[in-house]
Amino acid sequence: MGVQTMQKPKMLLPDLKDKVAVVTGAGSGIGRAAALMLAQQGMKVCLADLKDERRDQTVQEILSTGGQAISVDVDVADPIRVAEAFEEVAHAWGRLDFVFANAGINGVLAPIEDMKPEDWDRTLSVNLKGTFLCVKHAVPHMKEQGGSIVITSSINGSRKFSGFGMSAYSASKAGQVAFAKMAALELARYKIRVNAICPGSIKTNIGENTQPTPELQKIKIPVNYPEGSQPLEHAPGMPEQVADLVAFLASEASSHITGTELFIDGAESLL
Repeated sequence: MGVQTMQKPKMLLPDLKDKVAVVTGAGSGIGRAAALMLAQQGMKVCLADLKDERRDQTVQEILSTGGQAISVDVDVADPIRVAEAFEEVAHAWGRLDFVFANAGINGVLAPIEDMKPEDWDRTLSVNLKGTFLCVKHAVPHMKEQGGSIVITSSINGSRKFSGFGMSAYSASKAGQVAFAKMAALELARYKIRVNAICPGSIKTNIGENTQPTPELQKIKIPVNYPEGSQPLEHAPGMPEQVADLVAFLASEASSHITGTELFIDGAESLL
């Protein structure tokens, strides 16, 4: 994948200039689009992801256009690596204003009776424990001046339940929404807002960590939609559309929004 030229931002959010953001899962898809958007808005962005050529290309793209970015090698399910990542950001820039807890996997897709406990544990560990660890280690760096945290959940587990074989994934995504609400109330005293975004089908690379099993055929129920499953545009959403929402939630334009899940799915989950 070649380096692409950063596009002009669709909207200017001047209160983000020179503030500091951490984006997990920043090497591709929604995380990459969000990192680019936040950098365009003038934020200093830490791209937290497993070491990957795409992550480093995104850093170079931001730097080449005059932005500020660093990368850290993080497995969000590893408490030590997550703690070290947030310390590295604080050391580099002296503050933290925004966290986009976006890293996640689809994991193994299997019927409940065929799901291996270790596969269940891996999905919950990355998606739900990883979210907890990012919020936990962000709080000490955000308590003084406040800030915003956005968690990438999904329509699966919150408003849609026909992702056959995705019981672990959906459970983790439902858990993220509940966690966001708990965290929003607990952290309100520090002026830290916490919200969850729930994308539908978005063109990303998450298929790389999706592992369907042959046993799925025995539980699938035919579901047919006219003209595809996206009523608004008849096509999956783009990462850049989600990035617009992330930038809004990072800014003071959303200063009275917390403890809320926001659906961004082109009405897919209403069918």
